[in-house]
Amino acid sequence: MVRRVTGWTVVAVAACMAAALIVPQKAFAHCDTLDGPVVKDARLALERGDVTPVLKWVKPEGEREVREAFARTLAVRQLGAEAKGLADMWFFETLVRVHRAGEGAPYTGLKPAGTPLEPPVAAADRALETGSVDALVRMVTDAVAKGIRERFARAIEAKRDADESVEAGREFVEAYVMFVHHVERLHLDAATDAEEHAAAEASHEH
Repeated sequence: MVRRVTGWTVVAVAACMAAALIVPQKAFAHCDTLDGPVVKDARLALERGDVTPVLKWVKPEGEREVREAFARTLAVRQLGAEAKGLADMWFFETLVRVHRAGEGAPYTGLKPAGTPLEPPVAAADRALETGSVDALVRMVTDAVAKGIRERFARAIEAKRDADESVEAGREFVEAYVMFVHHVERLHLDAATDAEEHAAAEASHEH
């Protein structure tokens, strides 16, 4: 049982990070919902009385705060059902806040269970649940192809009139830059493995 949960949560981190590349403002919501992977691990940790399952969600500098919050929560839980509910919610909020701080994102509160997810995130979850990534690959591939084709169409249309005037030429250059940079970013993300991507993000933070 522990092995299955660990596998799910590690891949869930990757799903959250990958989704952030597609919808950066909304993807984090998956990690701060009451039925999201962070809170799921928090519930498991509290049931077992062992903080270990949640520590992977926080950076080393946030570990002490989470450990202290966990210890206080376990103590308060002994005071009754109402105290248990309040203490658990406080711990969930503390954990998610520290997790988001480690990712460089602001804490905006816990979202209710059942909060709608962005399609890529929901598809990533279904892939993990079913053990098949085919539907997710099709969704992402179709979206990538559509984005490339749309930018290409704008660029090729603008190219036809690029030499008619300076203004038309500038319109082409703008469409050209958007098209080429879009393809470049997609290829870079696809060609960069997880370790290189993490190292690159870390170098930008320091």
